[in-house]
Amino acid sequence: MFYMKNVPTAERILRVFIGAVALAVAALNWGGSALAIGAGVVGAMLAMSGLVGFCPMCALVGRKLDKERQP
Repeated sequence: MFYMKNVPTAERILRVFIGAVALAVAALNWGGSALAIGAGVVGAMLAMSGLVGFCPMCALVGRKLDKERQP
């Protein structure tokens, strides 16, 4: 792997769920406002970081997973 996962499992599930909701809101309001486009971009970023398990912003601040708490 080229990266180390830095997002715990519970947060990954939450990110995918919130990302999917944001993408649905963006799809329903597409073309209506810049807010819908922003929601789509943020939703896509959240969903992808949840699916992959790596968040670039968390890596920038030095966040790492506890190896003892991983099953």
